[in-house]
Amino acid sequence: MINEENNQQVSKWCIVSMASIPLVMTLGNSMLIPVLPIFEDKVGITSFQSSMVITSYSIAAIFLIPVAGYLSDRYGRKIVILPSLILAMIGGIIAGMASWRMADPFSWIIVGRILQGIGAAGAAPIILPLVGDLYKDDDEKTSSCLGIVETSNTFGKVLSPILGALFASFLWFLPFFSISFFSLISIVLVFFFIKVPKQKEEPPRFRTFYEKTKTIFKNDGKWLYTVFFIGIHLMLVLFGVLFFLSDIFEKQHSLYDVKKGFVLAIPLFCLCVASYITGRTIKGNLKIMKSVIMLSLIISSVSVIFVGYTSNNLILLLIITSLLGTAIGAILPTLDAMITEGIEKEERGTITSFYSSCRFIGVALGPPVISMTMNHFLNLTYMVMGIIGVFLLLLVWKCIKTDNKEQSVQ
Repeated sequence: MINEENNQQVSKWCIVSMASIPLVMTLGNSMLIPVLPIFEDKVGITSFQSSMVITSYSIAAIFLIPVAGYLSDRYGRKIVILPSLILAMIGGIIAGMASWRMADPFSWIIVGRILQGIGAAGAAPIILPLVGDLYKDDDEKTSSCLGIVETSNTFGKVLSPILGALFASFLWFLPFFSISFFSLISIVLVFFFIKVPKQKEEPPRFRTFYEKTKTIFKNDGKWLYTVFFIGIHLMLVLFGVLFFLSDIFEKQHSLYDVKKGFVLAIPLFCLCVASYITGRTIKGNLKIMKSVIMLSLIISSVSVIFVGYTSNNLILLLIITSLLGTAIGAILPTLDAMITEGIEKEERGTITSFYSSCRFIGVALGPPVISMTMNHFLNLTYMVMGIIGVFLLLLVWKCIKTDNKEQSVQ
């Protein structure tokens, strides 16, 4: 693949290196979901406290992602990505060592998770604008590469419950150390294989950047805010449902360890396949993107309502959650492409970082929301999620416009 403007080859190893980053960051969070009940037992914490192992990672990322986006626009993508991956590696070591050596490790686990969240803030979100930089003015290749990146992200979600359960079956805190190991692999790949295009112009100063960002939200706010809200909603639903499944598989269906991990991976596999197919199909066509989002929101809004009602029947539960995973998997690469292709290169890192922050808001909210409502208000919670999905469907219909001639986001 050639980037004509920068006259350079975008190698397969470059794509692999970029795809490794969301894979590692996804493993860093999702791998812990199936072992949260084990953490509760080993560390002596409540279900709500165990949800904080996920939420602390995400909260740290929420606030720092926009900063990382701005720094990547001003100083370069790779300069921000590498130190962030190193922080993620250090965070895993801290959480793992605390679990291994301390009698009451919970506080230090949270410290390690916050460091990992800071690392996530400066790594995974920067990949979206980097892909746009490499394939400037080629929407089809951008969409295709973003599909690969999002598939890597979702493939990480498929692997996560299996690997997390497998590692924990040897040592309950081994998943923390494994995150550091995977981060190290990604560091090596990024260092050697990602060649960032040289900036031909001086990056804007903060005041200029601020004014341009304000102008973007003034002109394109309707569709941008719609995409942001969808990102929050999807991640809240996904991580809330995963937290619920991890708990219910053990308590109602007697699924433990690696067996539980494989069953938990079924709806995530559907998410991964849908993400890959969608990324290969949309090809920068906004009409197709809008149709995919609307259809998928309908499916996700209906299916999430029945998650609680089918929890006693494992087969029905897997069918419903697989439908939900398919719908979410179809939307994610579509949103990635919509933002990356709809924003100019100079502001791309910042705008995509806002979007990534929104996704982390959903990740942070999902587990604690379900942990607090699971005993008494579970079905009502899922019903509210479905209603929100319908509201977002209306926003997409009203706020995302298509231009027959230019196929651009309005």
